[in-house]
Amino acid sequence: MKLLLVVVATLILQHSTSTHGARNISLAKPGCQDKCGNVSIPYPFGIGHGCFLNEGFEVICNKTDRDYETLVNISYRPVLEINLPLGEARVQSPIAWHCEYRNGTMNQLDDRSGVVYVGPSFTVSRTKNKFTAIGCSTVAFVGGSDHYDFISACGSFCNNENNINTECSGMGCCQTAITGNQEFFTIKFPNYLYNPSVLNFSPCSYGFVVEDNWFRFDPSYAKLSYFKEVYRDIGVPLVVNWVVGNETCMEVKRNLSSYACLDMNSVCIDSSNGPGYLCNCSTGYEGNPYLQDIDECHSPSKYPCNGECINTIGSYNCSCPHGTYSNDPKSTPCNTIPGSNSNQPEVKVLIGASISVMFFVVCMFATLIQCQKRKLSKEKERFFKQNGGQILYQQILSEQVDTVIIFTIEDLKKATNNFDKSREIGTGGHGTVYKGILKDGRIVAVKRSKLMNVVETEEFVQEIIILSQMNHKNVVRLLGCCLEVEVPILVYELIPNGTLFDLIHSNNDYKQPVSLDVRLRIAQESAEALAYMHLSINRPIVHGDVKSLNILLDENYTAKVTDFGASRLLPKDEAQLMTMVRGTLGYLDPEYLQERILTEKSDVYSFGVVLLELITGKTAIYSAEGSGKPENLASSFLQALRENRAHAMFDTSVMGASGTEELLGEVAELGRICLSIEGAERPSMTLVADQLRAIRSAWREVLKRSETELLVDRPGEDSAGCHMSPSVLDGENDGDGCGGIE
Repeated sequence: MKLLLVVVATLILQHSTSTHGARNISLAKPGCQDKCGNVSIPYPFGIGHGCFLNEGFEVICNKTDRDYETLVNISYRPVLEINLPLGEARVQSPIAWHCEYRNGTMNQLDDRSGVVYVGPSFTVSRTKNKFTAIGCSTVAFVGGSDHYDFISACGSFCNNENNINTECSGMGCCQTAITGNQEFFTIKFPNYLYNPSVLNFSPCSYGFVVEDNWFRFDPSYAKLSYFKEVYRDIGVPLVVNWVVGNETCMEVKRNLSSYACLDMNSVCIDSSNGPGYLCNCSTGYEGNPYLQDIDECHSPSKYPCNGECINTIGSYNCSCPHGTYSNDPKSTPCNTIPGSNSNQPEVKVLIGASISVMFFVVCMFATLIQCQKRKLSKEKERFFKQNGGQILYQQILSEQVDTVIIFTIEDLKKATNNFDKSREIGTGGHGTVYKGILKDGRIVAVKRSKLMNVVETEEFVQEIIILSQMNHKNVVRLLGCCLEVEVPILVYELIPNGTLFDLIHSNNDYKQPVSLDVRLRIAQESAEALAYMHLSINRPIVHGDVKSLNILLDENYTAKVTDFGASRLLPKDEAQLMTMVRGTLGYLDPEYLQERILTEKSDVYSFGVVLLELITGKTAIYSAEGSGKPENLASSFLQALRENRAHAMFDTSVMGASGTEELLGEVAELGRICLSIEGAERPSMTLVADQLRAIRSAWREVLKRSETELLVDRPGEDSAGCHMSPSVLDGENDGDGCGGIE
């Protein structure tokens, strides 16, 4: 894959002068073009056949009709600078926008998504770029190669043009960091949190990833379409990292044929941005470390050899042919060994040499195995210490905690058949969950995370201890963990009946609809679990990713809240400032999205979306009927409430019995309060749970009639598949969690 390079006009070069402190050493391969326009092209980059290291570094230099030279590759990305020592390049990146202009009673849309692909040898620098959004009603998201691969988000809001800040600080403009080192990203604007009142003075929303410290916000950028007119064609500067291979220095030196550090005064440096390496000159030297090596064997007058010459990196070896010898074949001729016959090698010598080689290979193989075992043991020990294993073990010995089991990786490999794909029971943004069978026969859920979500070891251990000691019937129990791997593996009790999302949104035509009483019972149980997390332990826990996919159902269809990968322990009566937004689109608290402050009220907002799913049967982001456009459930439902047409969005499968619409209206009003834009206006989870309990009690008879109507076509079985006892059909709770009213 070729690097995407284009040198742009002099005006752009002057506007985006480099701020790097390192001197940019530029040296092309001998006989090759070393510049294109004002940009130097150092090897391993090159123009023309034989002038570059491999296909990923090929550069094509053309002239445009404006009479300046351009560097072009498959993605047509302009290049401003190539920095050899740092392994960086500064390129022009496109901006994305969403504009909506009013034309009488109609609105005219102008959209462009920002897509950037820099190739397999290149990644977007996460330390030298910032994700930036501009506008007065703007939420922009950066996603990866996968549609659901969420990288970063930024929100910018202002009520009128006088509220726009002069700095990029949230009013008219916002900036945030990006995660990982991406080869590909795309910028999009979701439809929710949209404010049509700002269209007259701020019709456009912009999003782009830009070099840190380059961008200076001007309030005029958020007004009309000035920013788009200036930057739509030239884009903004972006810093990308590059490497010359995907091996480490230790690995590539085992196969010198692919080693790129050719100069004898060069050193290999492992990349800090992922796999691969770079070459730098040794201390006291300058130049291009990827060049300057020669084949000494092609210059015998300068590099003499009286035997067989073999070129090496930075030097050459000279040895005498078989049957001859010399103390120094580089300076004295090779003489025949007395009594030897070079044309007929002795069989004994050949056999002895073969046996010696075989013995050496066997010894080396055995030594490598032992070294690998010791290395693996040390690596496990290092990960165990790094993940707080010693701290947790001391807590167990001191009997401060007795509910956590510390598993070995061998235990979990055996339990999951070496994490076989057939054992997968769920995959999400935080990791993959496997079904496991422990030695004692217990069936468990083994969660293998993708990322380490803790900053400090002691905090992570404390979170493990608190989660394991949470004792609530509606919270999935943490049984133990494995700490001798790079990212800790958590072991939970297995909940067998899938998720609330599957129960509500299943497309199975043969499945009975879920009754309203079952839905409200699950909502009440989930609210009680969240209230317990917020209030009933020493330090409150904010879940951080409440959604129907994270509410599991056991064999009796009792709700079990799970997936604490985004959870945070909070000090009493305090909030948590998050450096990066985490969560799921459609459920994210707009206050958390804008301020990046996580509180218990963030869970209340997300639970309000789950409540709407239960009474409407729609997903958090659903396709609107007719148009097929994706709609945000929270925004659509709140708009319907304001226009007195919320009943049109209720799930028709639960509206048979008389009085059901009034009951759903009360639940909808509770959802509206949970979805308040201001967190201070939302109720606590304790109040939400109490209100749901009160609604179920007040509307008991309506819920019984609604349940009975659903059982007409399938008598003796409830809508969730549980067999109904006569006492439940009479309105009494038989204790099996299958629709009885508490």
